[in-house]
Amino acid sequence: MSTVRRPDHPSAHRSARAAHATGLRHVLTHLITPLLMCLGMGLAYLGAFAHPAPHHLPVAVVGPGRSAQLLAQSVNDKAGGDLEVRTVGERAAAVDRLRHQDIFGAYVIPEKGAQGTPGAKGASGVADGSGAKGTSGSKGASGGAGRSGDEAGVSSSSGTSGASSGSAGRGGAGGAARPGKPVPPPELLVATAASDTSATVVQKVFTPIAGQQGAPLKVTDVAPTAEDDPTGQGIFFLLVAISIGSYASVAVIGGAGAVLPLRLRTALAIGTSFVVGLIGAAFAGPVFHLVDHGLGGLWGMAWLYSAGVLLIGTGLHTFLKRWTTLGVMTLFVMLNFTSSGGIFRPEMQNGFFAALHSFWNGAGFVEGVRSHVYFDGYGLPGHVWTLVGWLVAGLVMIGVAALAEKQRRTGEAEATAHAAAVAAAAVAATVPEPARSVRAAGNAQPGAGHGSASAAAALEEELEEAVGV
Repeated sequence: MSTVRRPDHPSAHRSARAAHATGLRHVLTHLITPLLMCLGMGLAYLGAFAHPAPHHLPVAVVGPGRSAQLLAQSVNDKAGGDLEVRTVGERAAAVDRLRHQDIFGAYVIPEKGAQGTPGAKGASGVADGSGAKGTSGSKGASGGAGRSGDEAGVSSSSGTSGASSGSAGRGGAGGAARPGKPVPPPELLVATAASDTSATVVQKVFTPIAGQQGAPLKVTDVAPTAEDDPTGQGIFFLLVAISIGSYASVAVIGGAGAVLPLRLRTALAIGTSFVVGLIGAAFAGPVFHLVDHGLGGLWGMAWLYSAGVLLIGTGLHTFLKRWTTLGVMTLFVMLNFTSSGGIFRPEMQNGFFAALHSFWNGAGFVEGVRSHVYFDGYGLPGHVWTLVGWLVAGLVMIGVAALAEKQRRTGEAEATAHAAAVAAAAVAATVPEPARSVRAAGNAQPGAGHGSASAAAALEEELEEAVGV
């Protein structure tokens, strides 16, 4: 009967533990990426959105004269730097500034001349009684009645005459009261298309001021959003969708397409951005109706934005490798969404994200679409140039990656050639030289020269195959 040899259990256990340790180190190393993403997302989103507060938010008080200046100064003093209150003489000028996004709210003071008519004032003077100022006739009548009964008729007559003349002089013909002109309520002008959250903050500031005047606040939206996007934040979530489609494609092109030349990966990136832009335009138009016009311009900006993200990410993959996902998420999620102005404008954020808003690509897309769709293209060229600048940065990154990959290929070819030379030298040092053996055999057997040469050639071919030359 044959016996089966049992394996050495301690040795097998050591091998299994070593394999588990290696696998655990591998997993822990790769867990660094999602943990850093969690840390970065928390710092970025909570740092940008957790405590929104106005910082020098520009608003205006509309009205002529000193009353508007005094109210503006009072609001400025109470705001303590949160607001930047200025005065505007006319309502039309305030509307124009709102449409240019120079201000984000304008409080229109009611005109004082609309409180009543002189006729009403005169009528109230007569109705005040015998002691009313300016009704000398009434005063005379009461005086005549008080002095003596003998003079009552004369005094009464003169008093009536005086009252009539006083009424005519102060209250108008016959002293009859005329209805006063209705007092218009204070009005707040806002532009929700610029930022719904900023409009809400401005309304909270001026509603108590209107309440102090005993009148409800009338809110007028001079730049409303599309009907199916009442808050105007649909553009921000469109940015999110386009960004995810772009940076997720970077992982595919850089990973699965790593064996392809860089020029083909670049072509794939540009083609993918074209498709991502079409998807974004479909979402904004026929699918969710986020905009009611200007869809072609929106697609153009979506393509510019997506192409910049894809080209930068494709170029970065040459250097970052498996850290590329973390890199593009830092650039185009953590710093991008938070500074885009889609939820809070830079005037509602701290200085860091407010500064990023001035040149980051997400802000260029959001503000560009707003300008194109809601503000008649005011400021649009600057936002488009922001997107073009990021596209150029992507092309530069591709160029740098091409140079790096070329140098890498040259270095690898040189290393391969050097390794082959070293291997050939090592073989030559350990194996007798074929030509020398052939010559020795020829000297020993002069008649066998042709066969010996063939054997030498065969041996040389075998050696070349062995070293891979």
